Amino acid sequence: MTPSSIARLDFTHEAVSQWAPTHPRNTDWPIVYVLDDSKPGATGSRDRKLTDVYVGESRNAALRLRQHFDSPSKQHLKTIRVILDERFNKSACLDLESSLIRLLAGDGAYRVLNRNDGITEGDYYDRELYRRTFRDVFEQLRIDGVFTRSIPEIENSDLFKLSPFKALTPDQAIAVEDIFNGLFEDLKSDTDSTIVIQGEPGTGKTVVAIYMLKLLVDIAGTARAEGFDSDTMFADFFVPENRVLLAGLRIGLVVPQQSLRESIKKVFRKTPGLNPSMVMTAFDIGNSDENFDLLIVDESHRLNQRANQPSGVQNKNFSDIIKKLFGADDTSKTQLDWIHTKSTHQIYLLDAEQSVRPADIPFEVLRGLAEDARSRHRHYPLATQMRVQAGSNYVAYVRNMLGSSEDLKPMLSTETLEGYDFRMFDSVADMRSEVLRREEETGLSRLLAGFAWPWNSKFDKTAFDIEVEGQRFRWNSTQKDWIASANSINEVGSIHTVQGYDLNYAGVIIGPDLRYDAIEGRLYVDRDSYFDKKGKENNAVLGKTYTDGDLLRFVRNIYAVLLTRGIRGTFVYVCDPALREYLRGFIPSAN
Repeated sequence: MTPSSIARLDFTHEAVSQWAPTHPRNTDWPIVYVLDDSKPGATGSRDRKLTDVYVGESRNAALRLRQHFDSPSKQHLKTIRVILDERFNKSACLDLESSLIRLLAGDGAYRVLNRNDGITEGDYYDRELYRRTFRDVFEQLRIDGVFTRSIPEIENSDLFKLSPFKALTPDQAIAVEDIFNGLFEDLKSDTDSTIVIQGEPGTGKTVVAIYMLKLLVDIAGTARAEGFDSDTMFADFFVPENRVLLAGLRIGLVVPQQSLRESIKKVFRKTPGLNPSMVMTAFDIGNSDENFDLLIVDESHRLNQRANQPSGVQNKNFSDIIKKLFGADDTSKTQLDWIHTKSTHQIYLLDAEQSVRPADIPFEVLRGLAEDARSRHRHYPLATQMRVQAGSNYVAYVRNMLGSSEDLKPMLSTETLEGYDFRMFDSVADMRSEVLRREEETGLSRLLAGFAWPWNSKFDKTAFDIEVEGQRFRWNSTQKDWIASANSINEVGSIHTVQGYDLNYAGVIIGPDLRYDAIEGRLYVDRDSYFDKKGKENNAVLGKTYTDGDLLRFVRNIYAVLLTRGIRGTFVYVCDPALREYLRGFIPSAN
């Protein structure tokens, strides 16, 4: 395929008018273009003050660029790069446009001005051939200063993984379309609504939450006539009546986990229309003096019921919020009740089998929430696996592998793995070496473990926490954005730093908290080897005592989450000898 050419112009009427007649394909050929506010005439390096970028595609480059002169949101842009290739067609241009938008958002040096009206990810003839050409285009743009990092560096970043500019899977797109149809009907009729989106790890629940919030903001703030492409996936929602319905609506995204919440805030700082203040805790919602029109709740299974909080201040806060909202300190009220009371419309994204602490909303409450939504046709399942590059039943395989019933024991097959690097190591040192090797090759490879060792280094930075076979490790030194932190490759991440995140390769240490009784043929929990105090604490407020069976469910859920973080592979080391032998029947050996 002939290499693509990139014409670099000043974004002025004069420059475009002089350029248009230089080639007939400038007015009658599919092209992709990049508009930014870099200093005109600068090449080879990007002006450090560049903040805004817009990517588009058109069959008539000259006409499309002239149209942008009349757009208030584009008038401050200064430089155009037009990408032309004699083999381009409409499908290839849409694909390249989508790819550049995603990569620019993930690069983190820009605010991407594009709307979120339906990024394209469709297949077409010779797509792989075109995609090789796209990498050449990327490198040309990087040399010219448009990109600051390589593709692997961008794709490993949280800004890329949590970006609102994602290509939705078919089931995600169907869910979003149905949800928005129902939501706008409810807004018109002034009817309350509760929607549930349910999916296993890796089905993109967080992606959908962020995508929907950005789409709502774009619908609220975009005039249909402003260079609108009516062929995009959600074009029909960009109409004046929907803009009116959304005007002044107070919308928020609730994220229970601190680490994930901070990562999403970073994305929102880079995204026009979104603001970090939109990302909140359930406490933020309960303490707010105003009500919300719509709350999107990610990882809803990590909301809390009434329980002993990490501090006395939070215990008082929990009680004060209940008194404020319900008139008395009703201990049966949960953070789910706060959100229902403080908002007209709610969208919950959940997976009850990712509940990992007794303080989390009880399984039966989440099940009831899902069943109620299903009865009202407001329940949307996500099935397509976006994270783990194994067979479609890998998550079920892992969950069943950690089950105790004979009829749940899965059979390992080539279809389960399909090239996925899933291996058990007999030596934790060998597994660590493999993780380090993968980090050198692909990046984003980390060691993880169950909370089967005390966190000594929290108070003594020279102390080690985990010792296995003479190998010593420290727990994660930060709770916020640990995976991207400087020393994370030399540490071990806990469930509280990785839930909701992707890795390329995960090395999972299954500690002595989970064991196997070979005589009775069952898994059991070793309570004394489980060191998450909040993970096994009885609930004095509600009079609940958590048995070893209850604790086993939480510990199983934790390891199921850890074993489904790796995109390309998962390595496993098991401390308990009996459990190691049992799991050999399910995990291929690394030896």
